[in-house]
Amino acid sequence: SAPIIAEEDMAGILAWFWNERFWLPHNVTWADLKNTDEATFPQAEDLYLACPLAFCIFMIRLIFERFIARPCAMGLKIQANGPQKAQPNAILEKVFTAITKHPDEKRLEGLSKQLDWDVRTIQRWFRQRRNQEKPSTLARFCESMWRFTFYLYIFTYGVRFLKKTPWLWNTKECWYNYPYQPLTVDIHYYYVLELSFYLSLLFSQFTDIRRKDFLIMFLHHVATISLIVFSYVNNMARVGTLVMCLHDAADVLIEAAKMANYAKCQILCNLLFAMFAILFMSSRLGVYPVWILNTTLFESWEIVGPYPSWWVFNLLLVLLQLLHSFWSYLIVKTACRAISKGKVSKDDRSDIESSSDEDDSPSPNQKHHSSSSSSSSATNGTNKNHGTNGYLTGAQYPDEH
Repeated sequence: SAPIIAEEDMAGILAWFWNERFWLPHNVTWADLKNTDEATFPQAEDLYLACPLAFCIFMIRLIFERFIARPCAMGLKIQANGPQKAQPNAILEKVFTAITKHPDEKRLEGLSKQLDWDVRTIQRWFRQRRNQEKPSTLARFCESMWRFTFYLYIFTYGVRFLKKTPWLWNTKECWYNYPYQPLTVDIHYYYVLELSFYLSLLFSQFTDIRRKDFLIMFLHHVATISLIVFSYVNNMARVGTLVMCLHDAADVLIEAAKMANYAKCQILCNLLFAMFAILFMSSRLGVYPVWILNTTLFESWEIVGPYPSWWVFNLLLVLLQLLHSFWSYLIVKTACRAISKGKVSKDDRSDIESSSDEDDSPSPNQKHHSSSSSSSSATNGTNKNHGTNGYLTGAQYPDEH
């Protein structure tokens, strides 16, 4: 019957997916890694817990932002008001919602004649209307405080756990007796919590502040989740804990820098950003390839030898290194701009547009003469900066608030 055939097809697909010759070294089978009274090994089904836990983490985040982060933001006098709203206009609103949010020059000229507004005023209206959909500084602060709190906790846990392990001090310990390395409660907790958090980030990316590098961050989250799952399923958990702890270190500083930025503590923001930049580039461009890639590519080759999932695992690690290089470029670019201006400035991922046309210009209720009516740039904006790895690389710069 059809149900039996469907079950057989599914069984065939699962058998193909979990092929031992792909996942495990030569002469090792899944039966060898079944849990016994003497030892516990990673099982794929252990990670099922991460899905409901990711939802729980998301709900905890909402509660945290509402009852902890928001009062902190209010105490720092961070305002809840977002970008200035565009003046209501039915014609422009129809173009914005039904046709384009970025009108070209020809359409701008047509609208200018239709409304008897100058082109510059219409451009300003579209900028304000686009920015109107962006969250307030308070919302950004709450998001950063949540991430800062989680990264600080998980990094502290990772350091306290790893300093007691032999593979922190000698990475060859990641491969001795592999894959027959027992799973400890600490490793299981570390993996499930990290996986749950990144799953929550993956899904909340569609509800959070929309950033220019949305696709790059999506790729980053997918690569991170894939690495966590890969390393757990084929019991590369020891080196996996090293990778996770190394990446969490810089995340703490960048979220702290973002909070200082939103609170208008410019000196503290600059200091934290400088610390972040040094730590990020030294850990991602120095420690990561020399310490992590060296052991996964060369020490594991020497002790265990390559097999199909080994190649996939290392390919993902190399992909992560390429992302590190791209983000380091953005950091250097921002740092150079900061040195030239004397402060951390807008980065290349800003999610609120800026322009020399500020909102203190006359409102578009009549025909304006573009050149004479534009105002000078304001310099009191302090939000809208997110940089590497979902992080900030900016502070004050002219904005449209």
